[in-house]
Amino acid sequence: MTVMQTTAETLAPNATRTDICSAPPRRHPRPDGEDRYTISEVVAFTGLTAHTLRWYERIGLMSHIDRSHTGQRRYSNSDLDWLDFVGKLRMTGMPVADMVRYAELVREGESTYPDRRELLESTRRDVLTRIAELQDTLAVLDRKIGFYGDAGRSREGESTR
Repeated sequence: MTVMQTTAETLAPNATRTDICSAPPRRHPRPDGEDRYTISEVVAFTGLTAHTLRWYERIGLMSHIDRSHTGQRRYSNSDLDWLDFVGKLRMTGMPVADMVRYAELVREGESTYPDRRELLESTRRDVLTRIAELQDTLAVLDRKIGFYGDAGRSREGESTR
């Protein structure tokens, strides 16, 4: 099982739940089984730098990345899915330490579901707070734009008299 997936085999019988962390996952450049991407291919696909990918691995944000016989990193579709999810976490403003903690919890297994949920719920609360702040800021901008639009129209009306 990868860091990304909870498969039906690990759940109760007849369960079909899959946790792939981001919904829906992006389409992969290659089908599973043929997904051995070099770091430069992952850079091109994700927009991350090679330095960032190596750093993610070094700090434990990425699980072990397979290597070729020459020692070059070889990323899988599951790794791409994980990177997509990490990108979503970054957009939330989640601190890197919390992202690493989440990755550690995923690697520890299903017994950490409550801890993972709490971490994500806390992040969700932070995101909702930021959204409210941004909506308030947007309302201020809309009022200002309206004011300047009205002021411009009244000046045009005065100059045509």
